[in-house]
Amino acid sequence: MVKGKITRRPVKHVSITWMQVPEEILNKYGDVTLAIDIMAINKIPFIASTSRNIHFGTSELIHDKTKWTLMMSIQQIVWAYHARGFHVRNILADGGFECIRNNLANMGISLNIASRNEHVPEVERYIRTIKERVRVIAVSLPFKKYPPRLIAEIVYNVIFWLNSFLHNNGVHATISPRTLVTGLATDYHKLCK
Repeated sequence: MVKGKITRRPVKHVSITWMQVPEEILNKYGDVTLAIDIMAINKIPFIASTSRNIHFGTSELIHDKTKWTLMMSIQQIVWAYHARGFHVRNILADGGFECIRNNLANMGISLNIASRNEHVPEVERYIRTIKERVRVIAVSLPFKKYPPRLIAEIVYNVIFWLNSFLHNNGVHATISPRTLVTGLATDYHKLCK
């Protein structure tokens, strides 16, 4: 084959399969409790969250830890749950989130701050899992230094795969956290080749 002499062949269109949230899950787990915290990888800050029972995790690159930035990130998470019929009622966090208590109260969300020198165990364990998986991917890459954008994309990839597989203590035996919250089913035949 001579490079540059062959035209690109058309590929099949990506089919998107939307799934409805089962009514029994909305009835039993419709009120969501989030655990959130700020994690840093190579001094790059991310806001990470995970939900109780559903075990859907998120992570977003943030540029600073201001009140406005924290609220924008949390609003995006809340809207994602709300779009599928879930309602975020409680947020568990450490003292760094005290500044947004009133904003969350206006949204109908109660903020529970951990006591001094304490952390929220669920999100701390989730962050540890993210960092372990990021480290595994990073050492397999042929680079000596990693630009911040690459680190962010590795984190997003890790979150995607953590959400795509069933959690041991999840709310459904066959529906992944990603499918519950986004409505998108993962096509493992295309993504896991």
